[in-house]
Amino acid sequence: MKNKTLILITLMCGTFMAAIDASIVNVSLPVMRTEFDVRVDEIEWVITSYMVAFSLFIPLINWVKNRIGYYNLYLLSVAIFTLGSLLCSLAVDLPMLVIARVIQAIGGGAISPTSLAIVSETFPKEERGSAIGWWGLGNVMGPALGPTLGGVLTQYLGWPSIFYVNIPVGIVTILLTMKHLNFLKKQPRYKYGFDIKGFAFFGLFIIAIQYAIAGIAKYNPLSWHVLVGFGVSILSLALFIRSARRPAPLLDLSVFRSGVFLNSIVIVAIRSIALYGGLFFLPFLLQGLLGFSEFQSAMLMLPNALVMIIVRPVAGRYADKGAVRNISVAGIILVSISMLLFSRINVGSGIWLIIVAMVVRGVGMGILVAPVSTSLLNAVSEAQTATATSLNSLVQQVGGSIGIAISGVVHQYIYNYYLDKNDVIIIAEHFALQDGFVIAAIIIALALIPAFKLPAKTYVRPKVEAEVALK
Repeated sequence: MKNKTLILITLMCGTFMAAIDASIVNVSLPVMRTEFDVRVDEIEWVITSYMVAFSLFIPLINWVKNRIGYYNLYLLSVAIFTLGSLLCSLAVDLPMLVIARVIQAIGGGAISPTSLAIVSETFPKEERGSAIGWWGLGNVMGPALGPTLGGVLTQYLGWPSIFYVNIPVGIVTILLTMKHLNFLKKQPRYKYGFDIKGFAFFGLFIIAIQYAIAGIAKYNPLSWHVLVGFGVSILSLALFIRSARRPAPLLDLSVFRSGVFLNSIVIVAIRSIALYGGLFFLPFLLQGLLGFSEFQSAMLMLPNALVMIIVRPVAGRYADKGAVRNISVAGIILVSISMLLFSRINVGSGIWLIIVAMVVRGVGMGILVAPVSTSLLNAVSEAQTATATSLNSLVQQVGGSIGIAISGVVHQYIYNYYLDKNDVIIIAEHFALQDGFVIAAIIIALALIPAFKLPAKTYVRPKVEAEVALK
Protein backbone atom coordinates (compact mmCIF):
# COMPACT_ATOMS: atom_id res chain seq x y z
CA MET A 1 0.00 0.00 0.00
CA LYS A 2 1.34 3.42 -1.00
CA ASN A 3 2.19 5.87 1.78
CA LYS A 4 1.31 9.18 0.15
CA THR A 5 3.05 11.23 2.85
CA LEU A 6 6.38 9.49 2.23
CA ILE A 7 5.88 9.76 -1.52
CA LEU A 8 5.41 13.49 -1.14
CA ILE A 9 8.45 13.85 1.14
CA THR A 10 10.56 11.97 -1.42
CA LEU A 11 9.48 14.30 -4.20
CA MET A 12 9.87 17.42 -2.05
CA CYS A 13 13.49 16.53 -1.21
CA GLY A 14 14.50 16.40 -4.87
CA THR A 15 12.54 19.52 -5.79
CA PHE A 16 14.01 21.61 -2.96
CA MET A 17 17.55 20.48 -3.77
CA ALA A 18 17.22 21.43 -7.45
CA ALA A 19 15.33 24.68 -6.82
CA ILE A 20 17.70 26.10 -4.23
CA ASP A 21 20.74 25.31 -6.37
CA ALA A 22 19.40 27.51 -9.15
CA SER A 23 19.87 30.63 -7.00
CA ILE A 24 22.46 29.68 -4.37
CA VAL A 25 25.41 30.13 -6.73
CA ASN A 26 24.98 33.83 -7.56
CA VAL A 27 26.43 35.33 -4.37
CA SER A 28 29.50 33.08 -4.62
CA LEU A 29 30.50 34.27 -8.10
CA PRO A 30 32.86 37.06 -6.89
CA VAL A 31 34.76 34.55 -4.73
CA MET A 32 34.96 32.04 -7.62
CA ARG A 33 36.13 34.78 -9.97
CA THR A 34 38.96 35.74 -7.60
CA GLU A 35 40.05 32.14 -7.00
CA PHE A 36 40.04 31.19 -10.70
CA ASP A 37 41.46 34.58 -11.74
CA VAL A 38 39.00 35.12 -14.61
CA ARG A 39 37.00 38.03 -16.01
CA VAL A 40 33.38 38.83 -15.08
CA ASP A 41 32.08 37.76 -18.50
CA GLU A 42 33.90 34.43 -18.09
CA ILE A 43 32.58 33.61 -14.60
CA GLU A 44 29.04 34.25 -15.89
CA TRP A 45 29.30 30.89 -17.66
CA VAL A 46 28.80 29.24 -14.27
CA ILE A 47 25.21 30.53 -14.43
CA THR A 48 24.64 30.58 -18.19
CA SER A 49 25.79 27.00 -18.81
CA TYR A 50 23.39 25.71 -16.14
CA MET A 51 20.45 27.70 -17.47
CA VAL A 52 20.97 26.65 -21.09
CA ALA A 53 21.50 22.94 -20.29
CA PHE A 54 18.54 23.00 -17.87
CA SER A 55 16.21 24.49 -20.49
CA LEU A 56 17.43 22.22 -23.30
CA PHE A 57 16.72 19.05 -21.35
CA ILE A 58 13.16 19.96 -20.30
CA PRO A 59 11.42 19.10 -23.63
CA LEU A 60 13.13 15.68 -23.65
CA ILE A 61 11.38 14.65 -20.44
CA ASN A 62 8.19 13.32 -22.02
CA TRP A 63 10.13 11.28 -24.60
CA VAL A 64 12.50 9.84 -21.97
CA LYS A 65 9.59 9.14 -19.59
CA ASN A 66 7.80 7.11 -22.25
CA ARG A 67 10.90 4.96 -22.74
CA ILE A 68 12.10 4.39 -19.17
CA GLY A 69 9.13 5.37 -16.96
CA TYR A 70 8.77 7.94 -14.17
CA TYR A 71 10.60 5.83 -11.57
CA ASN A 72 13.83 5.48 -13.56
CA LEU A 73 13.61 9.07 -14.81
CA TYR A 74 13.31 10.56 -11.33
CA LEU A 75 15.95 8.26 -9.83
CA LEU A 76 18.36 8.95 -12.69
CA SER A 77 17.74 12.71 -12.52
CA VAL A 78 18.52 12.90 -8.80
CA ALA A 79 21.61 10.71 -9.25
CA ILE A 80 22.96 12.84 -12.13
CA PHE A 81 22.28 16.04 -10.19
CA THR A 82 24.08 14.66 -7.12
CA LEU A 83 27.05 13.54 -9.24
CA GLY A 84 27.17 16.96 -10.89
CA SER A 85 27.16 18.62 -7.45
CA LEU A 86 30.10 16.48 -6.36
CA LEU A 87 32.05 17.36 -9.51
CA CYS A 88 31.27 21.07 -8.97
CA SER A 89 32.66 20.95 -5.42
CA LEU A 90 35.85 19.32 -6.73
CA ALA A 91 36.42 21.74 -9.63
CA VAL A 92 39.91 23.23 -9.72
CA ASP A 93 39.38 25.62 -12.64
CA LEU A 94 36.55 27.35 -14.51
CA PRO A 95 36.23 24.90 -17.47
CA MET A 96 35.85 21.95 -15.07
CA LEU A 97 33.24 23.85 -13.07
CA VAL A 98 31.26 24.76 -16.20
CA ILE A 99 31.25 21.13 -17.41
CA ALA A 100 30.14 19.97 -13.96
CA ARG A 101 27.35 22.57 -13.99
CA VAL A 102 26.10 21.20 -17.32
CA ILE A 103 25.99 17.68 -15.85
CA GLN A 104 24.20 19.06 -12.79
CA ALA A 105 21.64 20.85 -15.00
CA ILE A 106 20.81 17.71 -17.00
CA GLY A 107 19.60 16.13 -13.78
CA GLY A 108 18.14 19.31 -12.33
CA GLY A 109 16.13 20.07 -15.45
CA ALA A 110 14.11 16.89 -15.06
CA ILE A 111 13.59 16.79 -11.29
CA SER A 112 10.91 19.47 -10.90
CA PRO A 113 8.63 18.61 -13.87
CA THR A 114 8.99 14.87 -13.27
CA SER A 115 8.15 15.14 -9.58
CA LEU A 116 5.16 17.40 -10.31
CA ALA A 117 3.91 14.92 -12.92
CA ILE A 118 4.22 12.09 -10.36
CA VAL A 119 2.23 14.15 -7.84
CA SER A 120 -0.45 14.83 -10.46
CA GLU A 121 -0.80 11.17 -11.45
CA THR A 122 -0.45 9.70 -7.95
CA PHE A 123 -2.91 11.90 -6.08
CA PRO A 124 -6.60 11.99 -7.09
CA LYS A 125 -8.08 15.34 -8.16
CA GLU A 126 -9.74 15.90 -4.77
CA GLU A 127 -6.29 15.69 -3.06
CA ARG A 128 -4.13 17.17 -5.81
CA GLY A 129 -4.25 20.79 -4.63
CA SER A 130 -3.04 19.96 -1.12
CA ALA A 131 -0.31 17.72 -2.50
CA ILE A 132 0.89 20.43 -4.89
CA GLY A 133 0.78 22.92 -2.01
CA TRP A 134 3.27 20.84 -0.02
CA TRP A 135 5.35 19.85 -3.06
CA GLY A 136 5.73 23.44 -4.21
CA LEU A 137 7.37 24.62 -0.98
CA GLY A 138 10.77 23.65 -2.37
CA ASN A 139 10.22 25.43 -5.68
CA VAL A 140 9.33 28.70 -3.98
CA MET A 141 11.64 28.59 -0.95
CA GLY A 142 14.67 27.70 -3.10
CA PRO A 143 14.94 31.06 -4.91
CA ALA A 144 13.97 32.89 -1.69
CA LEU A 145 16.61 31.35 0.59
CA GLY A 146 19.26 30.42 -1.98
CA PRO A 147 21.16 33.74 -2.17
CA THR A 148 21.39 34.17 1.59
CA LEU A 149 22.26 30.53 2.27
CA GLY A 150 24.90 30.72 -0.44
CA GLY A 151 26.41 33.79 1.21
CA VAL A 152 26.56 32.16 4.66
CA LEU A 153 28.11 28.93 3.35
CA THR A 154 30.64 30.79 1.20
CA GLN A 155 31.63 33.09 4.06
CA TYR A 156 32.24 30.34 6.59
CA LEU A 157 32.99 27.18 4.55
CA GLY A 158 34.13 28.40 1.12
CA TRP A 159 32.34 28.31 -2.23
CA PRO A 160 32.58 24.49 -2.75
CA SER A 161 30.26 24.08 0.24
CA ILE A 162 27.29 25.38 -1.76
CA PHE A 163 27.62 22.27 -3.92
CA TYR A 164 28.64 19.52 -1.54
CA VAL A 165 25.66 20.21 0.74
CA ASN A 166 23.60 18.66 -2.07
CA ILE A 167 25.38 15.32 -1.80
CA PRO A 168 23.83 14.00 1.46
CA VAL A 169 20.40 15.32 0.40
CA GLY A 170 20.78 13.61 -2.97
CA ILE A 171 21.79 10.29 -1.40
CA VAL A 172 18.81 10.40 1.00
CA THR A 173 16.48 11.22 -1.93
CA ILE A 174 17.83 8.27 -3.92
CA LEU A 175 17.24 5.88 -1.01
CA LEU A 176 13.73 7.26 -0.43
CA THR A 177 12.97 6.91 -4.15
CA MET A 178 14.03 3.27 -4.21
CA LYS A 179 11.79 2.53 -1.24
CA HIS A 180 8.70 4.68 -1.77
CA LEU A 181 8.43 5.24 -5.52
CA ASN A 182 9.01 1.70 -6.73
CA PHE A 183 5.26 1.36 -7.43
CA LEU A 184 5.96 3.48 -10.53
CA LYS A 185 7.91 0.60 -12.06
CA LYS A 186 4.58 -0.89 -13.16
CA GLN A 187 3.87 1.96 -15.56
CA PRO A 188 3.77 0.94 -19.24
CA ARG A 189 6.62 2.00 -21.55
CA TYR A 190 6.31 3.34 -25.09
CA LYS A 191 8.98 3.67 -27.75
CA TYR A 192 8.11 6.67 -29.87
CA GLY A 193 10.48 8.07 -32.47
CA PHE A 194 12.57 11.09 -31.54
CA ASP A 195 11.60 14.44 -33.09
CA ILE A 196 15.09 15.56 -34.18
CA LYS A 197 13.88 18.54 -36.21
CA GLY A 198 11.67 19.79 -33.38
CA PHE A 199 14.53 19.50 -30.87
CA ALA A 200 16.88 21.37 -33.23
CA PHE A 201 14.42 24.27 -33.55
CA PHE A 202 13.76 24.27 -29.82
CA GLY A 203 17.47 24.18 -28.99
CA LEU A 204 18.12 27.12 -31.30
CA PHE A 205 15.26 29.01 -29.63
CA ILE A 206 16.66 28.46 -26.12
CA ILE A 207 20.25 29.36 -27.08
CA ALA A 208 19.14 32.47 -29.00
CA ILE A 209 16.86 33.79 -26.27
CA GLN A 210 19.48 33.18 -23.56
CA TYR A 211 22.02 35.01 -25.73
CA ALA A 212 19.60 37.92 -26.13
CA ILE A 213 18.80 37.98 -22.40
CA ALA A 214 22.50 37.99 -21.51
CA GLY A 215 23.02 40.74 -24.10
CA ILE A 216 20.48 42.99 -22.37
CA ALA A 217 22.74 43.22 -19.33
CA LYS A 218 25.99 43.40 -21.31
CA TYR A 219 25.06 45.66 -24.23
CA ASN A 220 22.45 48.30 -25.03
CA PRO A 221 18.96 46.69 -25.06
CA LEU A 222 18.59 47.91 -28.67
CA SER A 223 22.04 46.72 -29.78
CA TRP A 224 22.33 44.36 -32.73
CA HIS A 225 23.39 41.53 -30.41
CA VAL A 226 20.07 41.69 -28.56
CA LEU A 227 17.92 42.32 -31.63
CA VAL A 228 19.49 39.46 -33.61
CA GLY A 229 19.17 37.17 -30.61
CA PHE A 230 15.47 37.88 -30.18
CA GLY A 231 14.91 37.73 -33.95
CA VAL A 232 16.47 34.27 -34.23
CA SER A 233 14.58 33.09 -31.13
CA ILE A 234 11.22 34.22 -32.56
CA LEU A 235 11.93 32.57 -35.93
CA SER A 236 13.10 29.29 -34.39
CA LEU A 237 10.11 29.25 -32.01
CA ALA A 238 7.75 29.69 -34.98
CA LEU A 239 9.46 26.80 -36.80
CA PHE A 240 9.26 24.66 -33.66
CA ILE A 241 5.52 25.32 -33.30
CA ARG A 242 5.04 24.43 -36.96
CA SER A 243 7.01 21.19 -36.57
CA ALA A 244 4.87 20.24 -33.54
CA ARG A 245 1.90 19.68 -35.86
CA ARG A 246 3.45 16.42 -37.06
CA PRO A 247 2.75 13.05 -35.38
CA ALA A 248 4.73 12.30 -32.17
CA PRO A 249 6.08 15.84 -31.66
CA LEU A 250 8.71 16.75 -29.09
CA LEU A 251 6.04 18.58 -27.06
CA ASP A 252 2.28 18.17 -27.40
CA LEU A 253 1.34 21.82 -27.94
CA SER A 254 -2.35 20.95 -28.15
CA VAL A 255 -2.45 21.73 -24.41
CA PHE A 256 -2.69 25.40 -25.42
CA ARG A 257 -6.11 24.73 -26.93
CA SER A 258 -7.39 24.84 -23.38
CA GLY A 259 -8.09 28.43 -22.35
CA VAL A 260 -7.65 27.46 -18.70
CA PHE A 261 -4.20 26.03 -19.36
CA LEU A 262 -3.22 29.08 -21.43
CA ASN A 263 -4.28 31.57 -18.74
CA SER A 264 -2.57 29.50 -16.04
CA ILE A 265 0.73 29.36 -17.92
CA VAL A 266 0.58 33.13 -18.58
CA ILE A 267 0.24 33.69 -14.83
CA VAL A 268 3.27 31.45 -14.26
CA ALA A 269 5.27 33.48 -16.81
CA ILE A 270 4.36 36.89 -15.33
CA ARG A 271 4.89 35.60 -11.79
CA SER A 272 8.36 34.30 -12.67
CA ILE A 273 9.44 37.51 -14.43
CA ALA A 274 8.33 39.68 -11.51
CA LEU A 275 9.38 37.46 -8.62
CA TYR A 276 12.83 36.47 -9.86
CA GLY A 277 13.40 40.11 -10.74
CA GLY A 278 12.20 41.29 -7.32
CA LEU A 279 14.27 38.67 -5.53
CA PHE A 280 17.28 39.88 -7.49
CA PHE A 281 17.05 43.14 -5.49
CA LEU A 282 16.66 41.60 -2.02
CA PRO A 283 20.37 40.83 -1.33
CA PHE A 284 21.29 44.37 -2.47
CA LEU A 285 18.64 45.81 -0.15
CA LEU A 286 19.41 43.74 2.94
CA GLN A 287 23.17 43.23 2.67
CA GLY A 288 24.04 46.28 0.59
CA LEU A 289 21.90 49.31 1.40
CA LEU A 290 20.87 48.25 4.94
CA GLY A 291 24.21 46.67 5.84
CA PHE A 292 22.95 43.39 7.34
CA SER A 293 25.31 40.40 7.41
CA GLU A 294 24.53 37.21 5.47
CA PHE A 295 23.31 35.52 8.66
CA GLN A 296 21.13 38.47 9.65
CA SER A 297 19.64 38.54 6.15
CA ALA A 298 18.82 34.85 6.44
CA MET A 299 17.00 35.48 9.72
CA LEU A 300 15.05 38.38 8.22
CA MET A 301 13.95 36.17 5.30
CA LEU A 302 12.94 33.34 7.61
CA PRO A 303 9.39 34.68 8.28
CA ASN A 304 8.73 34.54 4.55
CA ALA A 305 9.68 30.85 4.44
CA LEU A 306 7.81 29.93 7.63
CA VAL A 307 4.61 31.62 6.48
CA MET A 308 4.75 29.78 3.15
CA ILE A 309 5.16 26.46 4.98
CA ILE A 310 1.96 27.19 6.90
CA VAL A 311 -0.08 28.73 4.09
CA ARG A 312 0.77 26.51 1.10
CA PRO A 313 -1.04 23.36 2.34
CA VAL A 314 -4.06 25.46 3.40
CA ALA A 315 -4.24 27.02 -0.06
CA GLY A 316 -3.94 23.55 -1.55
CA ARG A 317 -6.95 22.35 0.45
CA TYR A 318 -8.98 25.32 -0.81
CA ALA A 319 -7.93 24.39 -4.34
CA ASP A 320 -9.15 20.83 -3.67
CA LYS A 321 -12.51 22.29 -2.69
CA GLY A 322 -12.70 24.10 -6.03
CA ALA A 323 -11.50 27.61 -5.19
CA VAL A 324 -9.27 28.80 -8.02
CA ARG A 325 -9.96 32.29 -9.31
CA ASN A 326 -10.54 34.21 -6.08
CA ILE A 327 -7.62 32.71 -4.19
CA SER A 328 -5.28 33.24 -7.17
CA VAL A 329 -6.35 36.89 -7.45
CA ALA A 330 -5.80 37.39 -3.71
CA GLY A 331 -2.32 35.86 -3.97
CA ILE A 332 -1.32 38.14 -6.85
CA ILE A 333 -2.55 41.25 -5.00
CA LEU A 334 -0.66 40.32 -1.81
CA VAL A 335 2.59 39.60 -3.66
CA SER A 336 2.28 42.93 -5.48
CA ILE A 337 1.66 44.71 -2.14
CA SER A 338 4.74 43.04 -0.65
CA MET A 339 6.88 44.48 -3.46
CA LEU A 340 5.50 47.94 -2.69
CA LEU A 341 6.33 47.43 1.00
CA PHE A 342 9.91 46.49 0.08
CA SER A 343 10.11 49.72 -1.93
CA ARG A 344 9.38 51.74 1.22
CA ILE A 345 12.29 50.27 3.21
CA ASN A 346 15.24 52.58 3.67
CA VAL A 347 18.22 53.10 5.96
CA GLY A 348 16.75 53.66 9.41
CA SER A 349 13.51 51.75 8.68
CA GLY A 350 12.38 49.53 11.53
CA ILE A 351 12.96 45.79 11.27
CA TRP A 352 9.21 45.37 11.74
CA LEU A 353 8.62 46.81 8.23
CA ILE A 354 10.97 44.21 6.71
CA ILE A 355 9.25 41.41 8.63
CA VAL A 356 5.78 42.63 7.59
CA ALA A 357 6.86 42.74 3.94
CA MET A 358 8.29 39.21 4.23
CA VAL A 359 5.11 37.90 5.86
CA VAL A 360 2.83 39.50 3.25
CA ARG A 361 4.99 38.05 0.48
CA GLY A 362 4.91 34.63 2.14
CA VAL A 363 1.12 34.65 2.40
CA GLY A 364 0.75 35.85 -1.21
CA MET A 365 3.12 33.25 -2.65
CA GLY A 366 1.66 30.59 -0.37
CA ILE A 367 -1.87 31.00 -1.70
CA LEU A 368 -0.92 31.74 -5.31
CA VAL A 369 1.07 28.77 -6.56
CA ALA A 370 -1.05 25.75 -5.61
CA PRO A 371 -4.37 26.90 -7.17
CA VAL A 372 -2.68 27.96 -10.42
CA SER A 373 -0.71 24.69 -10.66
CA THR A 374 -3.82 22.65 -9.86
CA SER A 375 -5.83 24.55 -12.47
CA LEU A 376 -3.07 24.03 -15.04
CA LEU A 377 -2.86 20.27 -14.46
CA ASN A 378 -6.60 19.69 -14.24
CA ALA A 379 -7.02 21.38 -17.64
CA VAL A 380 -5.08 18.66 -19.47
CA SER A 381 -5.55 14.94 -19.93
CA GLU A 382 -3.42 12.38 -18.09
CA ALA A 383 -1.49 11.71 -21.29
CA GLN A 384 -0.55 15.40 -21.46
CA THR A 385 0.61 15.69 -17.83
CA ALA A 386 4.32 15.33 -18.62
CA THR A 387 4.06 17.99 -21.34
CA ALA A 388 2.15 20.36 -19.02
CA THR A 389 4.68 20.05 -16.19
CA SER A 390 7.59 20.42 -18.63
CA LEU A 391 6.11 23.63 -20.05
CA ASN A 392 5.46 24.88 -16.52
CA SER A 393 9.14 24.41 -15.57
CA LEU A 394 10.36 25.84 -18.88
CA VAL A 395 8.24 28.99 -18.54
CA GLN A 396 9.46 29.45 -14.96
CA GLN A 397 13.08 29.14 -16.06
CA VAL A 398 12.87 31.42 -19.10
CA GLY A 399 10.62 33.89 -17.27
CA GLY A 400 13.05 34.00 -14.36
CA SER A 401 15.97 34.63 -16.72
CA ILE A 402 14.12 37.49 -18.38
CA GLY A 403 13.13 38.92 -14.99
CA ILE A 404 16.71 38.90 -13.67
CA ALA A 405 18.08 40.42 -16.88
CA ILE A 406 15.46 43.16 -16.96
CA SER A 407 15.97 43.89 -13.26
CA GLY A 408 19.71 44.27 -13.73
CA VAL A 409 19.26 46.68 -16.64
CA VAL A 410 16.53 48.69 -14.88
CA HIS A 411 18.60 48.94 -11.68
CA GLN A 412 21.68 50.15 -13.53
CA TYR A 413 19.70 52.64 -15.63
CA ILE A 414 17.92 54.19 -12.62
CA TYR A 415 21.15 54.19 -10.59
CA ASN A 416 23.02 56.06 -13.34
CA TYR A 417 20.08 58.45 -13.79
CA TYR A 418 20.24 59.59 -10.16
CA LEU A 419 24.03 59.73 -10.17
CA ASP A 420 23.84 62.06 -13.19
CA LYS A 421 21.59 64.30 -11.09
CA ASN A 422 24.52 64.64 -8.65
CA ASP A 423 22.91 62.46 -5.98
CA VAL A 424 25.32 60.67 -3.64
CA ILE A 425 25.87 56.96 -4.23
CA ILE A 426 23.74 55.73 -1.31
CA ILE A 427 20.79 57.91 -2.43
CA ALA A 428 21.09 56.69 -6.03
CA GLU A 429 21.22 53.09 -4.81
CA HIS A 430 18.15 53.61 -2.63
CA PHE A 431 16.10 55.11 -5.47
CA ALA A 432 17.24 52.37 -7.88
CA LEU A 433 16.11 49.65 -5.46
CA GLN A 434 12.90 51.50 -4.60
CA ASP A 435 11.88 51.97 -8.24
CA GLY A 436 12.91 48.39 -9.05
CA PHE A 437 10.52 46.98 -6.46
CA VAL A 438 7.73 49.26 -7.71
CA ILE A 439 8.24 48.01 -11.28
CA ALA A 440 8.16 44.41 -10.02
CA ALA A 441 4.88 45.19 -8.21
CA ILE A 442 3.36 46.53 -11.43
CA ILE A 443 4.49 43.51 -13.45
CA ILE A 444 3.06 40.99 -10.99
CA ALA A 445 -0.21 42.97 -10.94
CA LEU A 446 -0.53 42.33 -14.70
CA ALA A 447 -1.15 38.67 -13.82
CA LEU A 448 -4.59 39.78 -12.58
CA ILE A 449 -5.75 39.93 -16.23
CA PRO A 450 -5.41 36.17 -16.92
CA ALA A 451 -6.28 35.37 -13.27
CA PHE A 452 -9.76 36.87 -13.65
CA LYS A 453 -10.25 34.56 -16.66
CA LEU A 454 -9.65 31.44 -14.58
CA PRO A 455 -12.73 29.45 -13.61
CA ALA A 456 -14.29 30.29 -10.25
CA LYS A 457 -14.18 26.57 -9.49
CA THR A 458 -11.66 23.87 -10.38
CA TYR A 459 -11.88 23.04 -14.06
CA VAL A 460 -11.57 19.42 -15.13
CA ARG A 461 -11.07 18.93 -18.84
CA PRO A 462 -13.81 16.76 -20.38
CA LYS A 463 -12.64 13.34 -21.43
CA VAL A 464 -13.94 13.77 -24.97
CA GLU A 465 -12.17 17.13 -25.35
CA ALA A 466 -8.91 15.64 -24.09
CA GLU A 467 -9.14 12.74 -26.53
CA VAL A 468 -9.80 15.10 -29.44
CA ALA A 469 -6.76 17.20 -28.46
CA LEU A 470 -4.52 14.16 -28.59
CA LYS A 471 -5.52 13.27 -32.14
